[in-house]
Amino acid sequence: MKLRKQNLAVGIGIGAVALALSWSPFALAGGEHLKGRWLAGDFHNHTFLTDGSNTQSDVLDNAFRFGLDWLANSEHGGAFNRTPQGLPWPTDTVFLGIPPSGKMWRWQSLWQYSYPLISEARTAHPDKLIVQGYEWNVPSHEHASVGIVGPAEESGLAIARHEYLFDGSDGGSTSDSHLGVSGKILTNNHDKAVAGAKWLQDNYPYNSYFLINHPSRALKYSIADIRDFNNAAPTVAFGFEGIPGHQKESNRGGYGNASEKARTYGGADYMIAKVGGLWDALLGEGRHFFTFVNSDFHSTKGDFWPGEYAKSHAFVIDKNRDENISLDELVDGLRSGNSFSVHGDLISNLHFSAQSRDDKAPMGGMLHVDNGGKVKLKIRFRSPERNNNGDTVAIDHIDLIAGNVTGRIPKYLDDGVTLNPEYTKDTNESSRVIATFNRNDWESDKDGYRTIVYHLKNVKNDMYFRLRGTNLPAGTANETDAEGNPLIDTLMGPNTAEKAHADLWFYSNPIFVKVAHCNRK
Repeated sequence: MKLRKQNLAVGIGIGAVALALSWSPFALAGGEHLKGRWLAGDFHNHTFLTDGSNTQSDVLDNAFRFGLDWLANSEHGGAFNRTPQGLPWPTDTVFLGIPPSGKMWRWQSLWQYSYPLISEARTAHPDKLIVQGYEWNVPSHEHASVGIVGPAEESGLAIARHEYLFDGSDGGSTSDSHLGVSGKILTNNHDKAVAGAKWLQDNYPYNSYFLINHPSRALKYSIADIRDFNNAAPTVAFGFEGIPGHQKESNRGGYGNASEKARTYGGADYMIAKVGGLWDALLGEGRHFFTFVNSDFHSTKGDFWPGEYAKSHAFVIDKNRDENISLDELVDGLRSGNSFSVHGDLISNLHFSAQSRDDKAPMGGMLHVDNGGKVKLKIRFRSPERNNNGDTVAIDHIDLIAGNVTGRIPKYLDDGVTLNPEYTKDTNESSRVIATFNRNDWESDKDGYRTIVYHLKNVKNDMYFRLRGTNLPAGTANETDAEGNPLIDTLMGPNTAEKAHADLWFYSNPIFVKVAHCNRK
């Protein structure tokens, strides 16, 4: 194990399906025990209905062939000219305010065409979870995945209403009686975007999600924007696509901007790849804001099928105690942060927990520690024999990243008018790689799991811990620096599927530590 210098106050020392996966026990606060399952999925992909190159059935069949347990259809808002089969809209289906040039507003196709297809797919795949979502053109920003699940779906009306009211590319009329909504905002600005997040929070606080897609691709999301969304919708705007799709494109991730912040690093967005960067700044406030990975599948030319290369694994609890998993419970699992993101099935299982005395917390959770107390971190992971590319995969090393949590940054100074300059700060200087583990540091068992235990003594500050791992050794030419950090992907020249499969990473979500009677200066 390699220890790093650290600047931390610690001592070194509606549907429900019965999925064919094993149950695991899970202890809630207060000692109550429930069961849950690890489920792999993808919430960002496209079909003929917008700008994809396949039917919804093709996308679902391949996603489940490549090992996904759930999938959310999430394709663009606005207006598009093709049917779900990829044909021009026939004139006899053009109604309810269709825009010019034979296109159909997405609020209409979501409600009248996409949602019925999703409903049919749920019948065809009774052992899978399928969500109707859409890719929101966030006013004055770029894209985000939105979903509304369970009984709140209202036969597809709910998601159609959100697209109609808040999509930046939907230029339809200011009111429409068919949807039962009125008062559409036409000005596309940040206030409208925040209003769209708040609408979800007000109407579907536990049945919806708003997750930012490819956040740095166009440099249209600042940390102040993300803080605004999370403030307005804390149980809905709870994460982002820290690892974007389009991993077969020549510009990996589809990130072609000249800025180093708008490029990928080991396939990951700069916001999470940079230790001490934007994501660490959010975590340093104690924000439960989590990272995910998706395919952003459009076609096999530039993309891997959902699940073929990228998987978001989330632990989902059976809160209804019926040994089924519902769509509501799936979203609860994503919101919990007990999840990890991986490329190329570098790992297929990860259990990362923190413990102090009898208190224990998983990823996304909060561990309570006495001032000056001890924390035991446990990392347990497993890799498959081969991934979907037929490659053998193995972890070279895992980094343990930690930072101090200093509390929420207010948007305004005490006068309530002047913007707080700290609100726009997107770095966290306390974040460090505090330890690096390799095969000499873990123990293996007969089931193929590797286990690492790491102890911290004299913990005095509120903190968080997160993991990243890779198949690449530190100092790999054009791939990693001497400390094992990922380098900008442009150093490898034009990206290919083969290059992507040779450069694999996983990222965990954080565990937070809250110190009782923490002394602050």
